[in-house]
Amino acid sequence: MFKGSTYKRCKCTAPKLDAAGEPIIKANGESATRELGAECPDLKRKEHGSWYYYVNLSEFPGTGNRRPRKGGFLTSKAAEKAAQKLWDEASNGIDVDSKETVEQFLLRWHGTRVDLKESVREYHHDFIHRLYIPSFGGVLMRDLRTRHIQAMFKEIWAFNEIKKANRTAAEVAKVEVDEAHRAWKQAPKPRPPHLRERWTVARAALKEAYAKPRQDTGPGRQEKFHQCLSGAMAFAVGEKLITENWCDSVVIPKYEKPDPLVWTPERIARWRETGEVPGPVMVWTPETTGEFLDLAVDHPMYVMWHWMTFRGPRRGEATGLPWTEVDLDQGYANLVATLAVRSSYETYAETPKSKASRRTVTFDSVTLTLLAAWRESQKGQRERWELKRAQWKADNPDKDQKYGPFVDSGKVFTMEDGRPWNPKHVSQTFERFLERHDLPPIRLHDLRHCAASLSLIAGLSMKAIQLLLGHASFSLTADTYTSLMPQFDKANADATVAVVPRAQAAPPTSPGGGQSQPGETPEPAPAADPAPRLVLISGASDAEGQGIAA
Repeated sequence: MFKGSTYKRCKCTAPKLDAAGEPIIKANGESATRELGAECPDLKRKEHGSWYYYVNLSEFPGTGNRRPRKGGFLTSKAAEKAAQKLWDEASNGIDVDSKETVEQFLLRWHGTRVDLKESVREYHHDFIHRLYIPSFGGVLMRDLRTRHIQAMFKEIWAFNEIKKANRTAAEVAKVEVDEAHRAWKQAPKPRPPHLRERWTVARAALKEAYAKPRQDTGPGRQEKFHQCLSGAMAFAVGEKLITENWCDSVVIPKYEKPDPLVWTPERIARWRETGEVPGPVMVWTPETTGEFLDLAVDHPMYVMWHWMTFRGPRRGEATGLPWTEVDLDQGYANLVATLAVRSSYETYAETPKSKASRRTVTFDSVTLTLLAAWRESQKGQRERWELKRAQWKADNPDKDQKYGPFVDSGKVFTMEDGRPWNPKHVSQTFERFLERHDLPPIRLHDLRHCAASLSLIAGLSMKAIQLLLGHASFSLTADTYTSLMPQFDKANADATVAVVPRAQAAPPTSPGGGQSQPGETPEPAPAADPAPRLVLISGASDAEGQGIAA
């Protein structure tokens, strides 16, 4: 049964009197005062004072003798409605008297999530301290509502507009730098000092523009913010801190996972002309893949990149692969560990992202040959490093040691000193390599998509590609790579047409697209494209590099 009441009071004061009815004087000489509260004669005026509620919660288990009060309501009816809501929440087990703030709760919740992978915990730690706490961390959990969370996302959208303006300013500054540099270069010698000064000022302005935030917080990132907070709110609902998950009603931009797009000759030509990349996820054709491998054949990361191109391990799976999980005689590797990177650039070992990711991958024959050769080369790595270290010490006795001790990491892909490659460094090196050789840009992760597209050309089924890449579900693989199939399906389309017998060939067309006119000699129809096949791609030697080309 509801036990509560409402009353009206104000903050008006009157002198405090002693037993004799005389005003009480404080030590500083001022008169002591008291609040009139419900005794104020002006409370009869509608606009004077505010309404309060009082609720007796003592009958609920675990609540003790609590009688919460709250004021600030304009009408008695509003106070009654708030009191009833408080009573209903208490009757459903909600801790209506909790003083825990959102910040305190989120930190406590994050501390319990020992079930999460370290990389996910680090992401959540960042979201909590960089977004949630500054936005509404001081709000009591029982007072948190959807509007507080929605306001945070509105701030993100507003900041995106600022970033957009920063990008535009940076583009303008870059144009000015190029024009200033061109004017200075093309000026006859001795070049006028003011041209050099213009170039210097333009470069300083560009540096300042590049220092400002320019990268959007896109729908995918916003969805991660929402998912993390929604998980915390669901936990709070289970703890009876709040009545419902306030994230459920939050509106954010819809995220649609981008489909991989192929770098066709037309797209490459457009990119070289304008610098525009057609989409966030791009895949090379077999020809471009072969060009990349030919250029990279002498690079220290060539063997790793070759493996990633054809068999599609993730970068953390490649950099974290130990020799103990490689069988060169049988030609396979067990992917049971991965190398992850903290925001501080520090690496740490982690388990694969899902059960499906823990898999056995067979090496293609070329990668197997490359790995065997790399294994032999790596055996002398410690000796070469120690020799270099000793030589430095002998040549520079008064300087600090430039070369640290050799690290026996046991990893397959290592640097000169035995340490495994930092996954982030591998990505950065890959991007710089593509830029230096003017290759169409893709991410290092997109080599997995290249492996999938090459497998599609070679005739592998979607199920086989799912197992190769370690996807958790068949639908993920099919949804991701179905968009690539039409790009490589010309031979199948021609084969379908060839099934139907025809009395005569289809009428040829003129270069302008219409049928040939009377008296003109029809040009022969072009031969159908050959079916996709395997071909050699030149490497360090004829036996070291093999790829797939249409």
